[in-house]
Amino acid sequence: MSVYKRRGSDTYSYDFHHRGHRFSGQTGCTRRRDAEEYLRQLKAKLRESTINTARPLSFGEAATLYWTEVGQHHRNSDDTERTLAWLQTNVGARTPIADIDDALVARLVARRRGETVARRRDGELTDVLISPATVNRTVTQPLDAILRRASAVWGQCVKTIDWRRHKLKEPRERVREATREEESEISAALREDYLPAVVFAILTGCRRAEIIGLSWSRVDFFNRTLTVTGKGDRIRAIPMTAAVFDLLWTLKDHHPEAVFTYEARRAKKASQTGGARIRGHRYPLTAEGFKTAWRRAIDKTGVTNFRFHDTRHTAASRLVRASGNIKLAQILLGHSDIATTTKYAHVTQSDLRHAMEAASTPATGTPTQSTTQAAQAANK
Repeated sequence: MSVYKRRGSDTYSYDFHHRGHRFSGQTGCTRRRDAEEYLRQLKAKLRESTINTARPLSFGEAATLYWTEVGQHHRNSDDTERTLAWLQTNVGARTPIADIDDALVARLVARRRGETVARRRDGELTDVLISPATVNRTVTQPLDAILRRASAVWGQCVKTIDWRRHKLKEPRERVREATREEESEISAALREDYLPAVVFAILTGCRRAEIIGLSWSRVDFFNRTLTVTGKGDRIRAIPMTAAVFDLLWTLKDHHPEAVFTYEARRAKKASQTGGARIRGHRYPLTAEGFKTAWRRAIDKTGVTNFRFHDTRHTAASRLVRASGNIKLAQILLGHSDIATTTKYAHVTQSDLRHAMEAASTPATGTPTQSTTQAAQAANK
């Protein structure tokens, strides 16, 4: 049966198709026999009838409907699946959605804020508290989406919830730009087959998901443009510089569909979690594989406090520094609101200060020189 354990998980997950729809999630069972029975009952329920939205829904039913209609189509559907599993466990699969109120949402937020996640610090794994942004993305935002859909699409009665009171304030995102030396150090530590994806990230500012999802059908060598699908399924066109063109041209024969690939270092048999792999053959990059290759490369270097998303900051900062135009960075990154891009204003301010310093250096015999010399003498 279609039950399996994810790497690092104590419980079994399931994954199967029914009437053209994919169903996957966690069984919550630690024993295979229990997980298979859970799956058998789930399939029997699906065969007997579809979820009847004419009657009040439980949260488990609402979450299943949301996954079928929306969640499984998300670019990061694995993350959506984990989020829905957490919500079902903590809200309660049998809890009527009509009973979800501000008090319950407040308890969920508090519980999630108290959880920790392993993060690598100076080469060692350390447990740190979940960030406010993660709490918002995994509790308030998906729960809000489910209840809105329940009301608008499924005709369910739900309570009015003041989501502004529950969404945590997120600190202003810091801008970490790689120096040229750090870029070289990271490049030298990366696996050769993952290096093109990182170089592309620094040149274009594309997100990890945009890089993994880039296919040759979206690369136009003739017009020197490429298109990526960003957040909110927004598509944007990015012009190819000579460096980007040359980089992609060297990859065009690696795979018929995926632009960025890796070379399998060992053979692997087909399993529930993936297809077979042939040693030496190339396969499309995966999110988990990319994360692992990046983490291992960073651990080998002396570079600190630098995440993959900082390659995006690096691309934007360098563009603003070269052009002095924040609007260009907004277009490159695909920000719908330029206010999001203003975090890169520090670049122009710093460069403006240096330019002003250079401009204020007086020529010999000018009034500015006399004023400057007088001020220097007064400070002595």
